Amino acid sequence: MWTDEVQKLKQERNAVILAHNYQIPEIQDIADFTGDSLALSRIAAETDADVIVFCGVHFMAESAKILSPDKTVLIPDADAGCSLADSITAEQLQQWKEEFPDAVVVSYVNTTADVKALTDICCTSSNAVEVVASIDPDTEILFCPDQFLGAHVKRETGRDNMHIWAGECHVHAGINGKQLADQAAAHPDAPLYIHPECGCANSAIFLAGEGVIDPERVHMLSTGGMLDQATQDTHGTVLVATEVGMLHQLQLKSPNTDFQPVNPQASCSYMKMITPEKLVASLRDMKDEVTVPEDIAAKARQSLERMIAIGNPGSGE
Repeated sequence: MWTDEVQKLKQERNAVILAHNYQIPEIQDIADFTGDSLALSRIAAETDADVIVFCGVHFMAESAKILSPDKTVLIPDADAGCSLADSITAEQLQQWKEEFPDAVVVSYVNTTADVKALTDICCTSSNAVEVVASIDPDTEILFCPDQFLGAHVKRETGRDNMHIWAGECHVHAGINGKQLADQAAAHPDAPLYIHPECGCANSAIFLAGEGVIDPERVHMLSTGGMLDQATQDTHGTVLVATEVGMLHQLQLKSPNTDFQPVNPQASCSYMKMITPEKLVASLRDMKDEVTVPEDIAAKARQSLERMIAIGNPGSGE
């Protein structure tokens, strides 16, 4: 059994296995810890493991290395990228900063280490509003890279001096307003769990404001927030607007609830690249190792620490 091989190799390597909520169920089930990327990186930093195997996408493994510089960090498939993290490069952010030299840069944790190194304060989807609200209201803000999360933060804070980068997660952007409206109509009593990265987030707010959907049904949540909310919704149907891998953890958290995706095709091919075979090979051959240059890591670590200093960073993206 591949699971026996993983357990044996894990002991030999003194490794800890992390799995993001969007991984395939088999990977989630074998992991020592499952959750959002930042929460997983912080947990791993506190363990006495020598090796961190991050079953997620590349920027997540970078974050783990930033917070655990003395540990070896592996990702079972080095090609597991992220359309959102790739939607802004360090060069693009540097040019943007030069246009607004007095602005504070707030970057979502779903960014590369190079972008974090040019960032003043990082944020998660659960604390982005709090992070932006902590900044002097007269100071301009450059928010990147997710335009849907940025729109949510701008709406919540009422800031008119916030510039938002036009990036997106291709999977979340594909969960649209029509799908949400159709599903909400088909399940008129079901709560809606909506990730702020989703293309349908603005539609949900509009429909709630117009009285088409009861506002009390609408919950804007990080993936960690969805798991917390699931302990309240212990029966009936819940509609979930995020990547479909999240349904596995939600079902484990609340087995008697029927969690239904707003868009059943919202599956991230990058997240699904990590397979049991690749996990075994990663542990067996100690590949693929993720490294971050120390000067980049030190600056990126500062942007994460500033966020943590503001308050509870929540459970990540």
